[in-house]
Amino acid sequence: MEYITLRNGMSVPKLGMGTWYLGENLSAREEEIHALQTGIQNGMTLIDTAEMYGNGHSEQLVGQAVRDYDRKELFLVSKVLPQNAGENRLRRSLNHTLRMMRTNYLDLYLLHWRGSIPLAETVRCMEEMVEEGKIRAWGVSNFDTDDMEELFGIPGGEHCAVNQVLYHLGSRGIEYSLKPWMDARGVALMAYCPLAQAGMLRQELLNHPVLDRIAGARRITVSQLLLAFVLHRENTIAIPRSGKAVHVQANADAMKVRLSKEELIEIDRAFPAPDHKSCLDIV
Repeated sequence: MEYITLRNGMSVPKLGMGTWYLGENLSAREEEIHALQTGIQNGMTLIDTAEMYGNGHSEQLVGQAVRDYDRKELFLVSKVLPQNAGENRLRRSLNHTLRMMRTNYLDLYLLHWRGSIPLAETVRCMEEMVEEGKIRAWGVSNFDTDDMEELFGIPGGEHCAVNQVLYHLGSRGIEYSLKPWMDARGVALMAYCPLAQAGMLRQELLNHPVLDRIAGARRITVSQLLLAFVLHRENTIAIPRSGKAVHVQANADAMKVRLSKEELIEIDRAFPAPDHKSCLDIV
């Protein structure tokens, strides 16, 4: 497993696991637990969830899946809803999340998206949770460049360690201004849906002739190629979601893929990087 270093010095796996939609179907629970444990055994010790996912069922699933592992070897992430990201309510949400996940601290706690609560208030609450040892670091999700600039203008806002946003080969808008802005300040990108939700967010990804040819020559799947594309970015974490162990294993194997300069040029021609600012892509 490869790692990146966050602003506060914490080491984080470049490849982790998302849990959106996991934990909602009781009949799939054992299969999903097995999938998460397969990832952990392959070094994918970063697991991302949120209080919104399944109204807490995803957090509960994670807690059950990791209960027999050394907590120090895991990197657990959750997200607070914007309406809960203020005085009193953030603490209440975090405490509930900790109970669901069977842990006494999170490695990273994210504001899921911007809401009506002032950013300064959220930052103060996050900083308090760090001081109390309930979280080791905090960050944001679905923040565009102007949001990040506003955040960094707030006292303590520069402690934001991560911005989790949608990023995959078919959605490269962040490469124009947001990713360079974050790179310049050491804010890590956590890419959700790096496989474009198995291609559903952009159908042509999974049957594009260029991607088919490159993947075929390497004897990998197009999905593994898509993940390798995201993983080759510096200061970037990818969190693909799967409830099946075979798919998690395939994701883990994608860490071994090193795209050549020639392959990246071909991929860029087929799916060009943006040459202008666009609205942040969100699902």
